Amino acid sequence: MRYLEQYLGRAFPWVMALTAAAMLASLGLIFWHAPVDKTMGIVQKIFYSHVPAAMASYAGFTITSVASLLYLIKPHRNWDIAAVAGAQVGLLFCAYVLISGPLWAIKAWGAAWTWDPQLTATFVLFLLYGAYVLIRAFSGGNERMRKVSAALAVIAFVDIPIIHWAVHQWGGMHPVVERSGGGGLAPAMKTTFSVSMFAFLLLFVALWWLAMRVRRLEWRLEEFYIDIEDASRTR
Repeated sequence: MRYLEQYLGRAFPWVMALTAAAMLASLGLIFWHAPVDKTMGIVQKIFYSHVPAAMASYAGFTITSVASLLYLIKPHRNWDIAAVAGAQVGLLFCAYVLISGPLWAIKAWGAAWTWDPQLTATFVLFLLYGAYVLIRAFSGGNERMRKVSAALAVIAFVDIPIIHWAVHQWGGMHPVVERSGGGGLAPAMKTTFSVSMFAFLLLFVALWWLAMRVRRLEWRLEEFYIDIEDASRTR
């Protein structure tokens, strides 16, 4: 983990520059290259940020779950830092998904919220990892609560494949588009979607690295205060 952080630290300026370029390219393609959908009109363009944001949230929650599992097997502060950072960034993208989805649904379904299986499972995912973040935020340095939250993160991961297969297993109105059974995308739409996915992936990496840096600085600050308290007691 330390080597990964050092590598990302050296590459971070380039990652940020590439992220900015990719996001600008994505916006340009969305508004000037991808055609307007004949059925839903311009609101369909939410798709190019909605789905990549969902993938970015899955990436964050997957990192949280894997790092939490490793922390339960062999507790190490680096795994804990990676897990918390992943949850924080994943929750940010998941919140965007839950905001952009209803905006799209108003035009597509005529209602912002329908308790569609995939939409409901995504909301449950947000609540589960939101609970993880809240536990970590208010538990302080309690080791027992770290392990409790890590167990929650591992269990919550089960909801991600449920979201992916919800449409196929339980139906609902959620479009499948590029997945099995979907109608696919036109070439211009597919190019735009691919660039957007790449841009959101880079944005996720940048935010995750920054979140880890913040967590590590907080950890060092906690150790500093502990050292001060220990020194004052020995006087």
